[in-house]
Amino acid sequence: MISSKNAALAALCLGALILNVDTTIVTVALPDLVRQTGATTTDLQWVVDAYSLTFGALVLAAGSLSDRLGRKGMLLAGVAVFGAASLAGSQAGSAAELFGARAAMGVGAAMIYPSTLSLITSVFTGRRERARAIGLWGACAGTGVAVGPIAGGWLLERFWWGSIFAAMALLAAVVAVGVAAAVPTSRDPATPPVDWSGLALSSAGMGLLVFGVIEAPRWGWSSAAAVAVIAGGVAVLAVMAVAETRSAHPMIDVSLFRDPRFTASTVAVAMALFALLGFIFLMTQYFQVVKSYSPLSTGVRLLPLAAAVVVTSVAGTRLAVRIGNKVIISVGLALFGLAMFWTSRESQATSYTILVAQEVVLGAGLGLTQAPTAAEALGAVPAEKAGLASAVNGSARLFGGTLGVAVIGSVASSLYASRLLGTLPPGVPASVVATAQGSVGGAALAAQQLRAAGLASVARGLEAAAGQAFLHGLADSCLVAGGVAVVGLVLVAVALPGRPRAGVTEQARAAGQPQSLDTAP
Repeated sequence: MISSKNAALAALCLGALILNVDTTIVTVALPDLVRQTGATTTDLQWVVDAYSLTFGALVLAAGSLSDRLGRKGMLLAGVAVFGAASLAGSQAGSAAELFGARAAMGVGAAMIYPSTLSLITSVFTGRRERARAIGLWGACAGTGVAVGPIAGGWLLERFWWGSIFAAMALLAAVVAVGVAAAVPTSRDPATPPVDWSGLALSSAGMGLLVFGVIEAPRWGWSSAAAVAVIAGGVAVLAVMAVAETRSAHPMIDVSLFRDPRFTASTVAVAMALFALLGFIFLMTQYFQVVKSYSPLSTGVRLLPLAAAVVVTSVAGTRLAVRIGNKVIISVGLALFGLAMFWTSRESQATSYTILVAQEVVLGAGLGLTQAPTAAEALGAVPAEKAGLASAVNGSARLFGGTLGVAVIGSVASSLYASRLLGTLPPGVPASVVATAQGSVGGAALAAQQLRAAGLASVARGLEAAAGQAFLHGLADSCLVAGGVAVVGLVLVAVALPGRPRAGVTEQARAAGQPQSLDTAP
């Protein structure tokens, strides 16, 4: 086995990278899917959401199993599932086949994510080297979100739409070789028996919750279906929590959530991802529809965000060693709020220089939030529970991001539709109004149809009205995301403990209790 810790870290960081690339890379292929497979709008939604649904439903169960059965083995199995599903997706001939492949990718992702972070904590035990490793892991995880559209756009310009999945399969093979060669195994030495009821309840509860959030914008947030599904998910998780307190070998130690470090850091990262993915959801439309950039150009223009994430993820964990995670996470969430409030002032004439500045502020917020929150959560649990803690962190990230896209998208869509109806120029056919009201992209398509019919002036009026309506929805949606970031900041300021006193830390070491990244040896 290659003994280099750097080789192990490279393999684990690449594993985290491909999961986040896969979250966004598929979005640039959606127009090609419509043309080549005849996919409907609902089909496209589920090509994107099937991944999040299975990932969210199974990540807690996978994290617990990795502690019991071995984290390296779980990681390799997850990479194999992810790679095989990606290869199958590249050959899919219909939307239904691709939907199945994406769901299987989510299963693999659920197995990969908690293992990458928990293995990092077992390989890097010193305070400074762990800070560096988690910082690089956070940099790769954050960069993947921006790299996805760039890589996808580049591949689609040169190859067929399935090439994006073939590329993911190739990257999975590279990860598998690196993990097999360089990463040592680790597990819970007690190896308690599997808690099958806990596995089933956690999967059902998270699955219902994520499914409800995905579908709520289409059903209506106050509809009976949305309320029933989301409430059902919460109820199942509540039943699980009660059952776990009575289990001799619980899958999830519910008492972990009594630790304010663990709970506050988990909620904080969910709120950060809520704001981040809500921002990306809106800004990719802003770049492509309002600014008329291609998918590849849009991805390239998100590079400043990725660069800021890389720099601040590494710097943030190093600074946390000196001044504590609480300060760093608070600054990160403050930057998130600032970026969202600033973005709410966007207009069609906003220069790219201003957009770059906004991306840098947002990227810095992410870099200072995601890696330190992961370190804080892992520092609050015993080493043998690292897989479960990583899984909770992953489910919080995924749920926060999914909720962000759903809520921000729903708010923006509602505001867009209401403003558009009040500003449409005269002479727009009713059938065109219905198309334009669905989305700003639909309005652009409707304008093309009007030009083809010889109604150029009406088309220009529709484009202007749609652009203003979109910016109206963008502004208020960013205010919502910024407000969520501020709530997270207040939570961290109130609930997250500061640096432990030296005497307390020494007592914790002597007793073998978990230690924070701030004070670990």
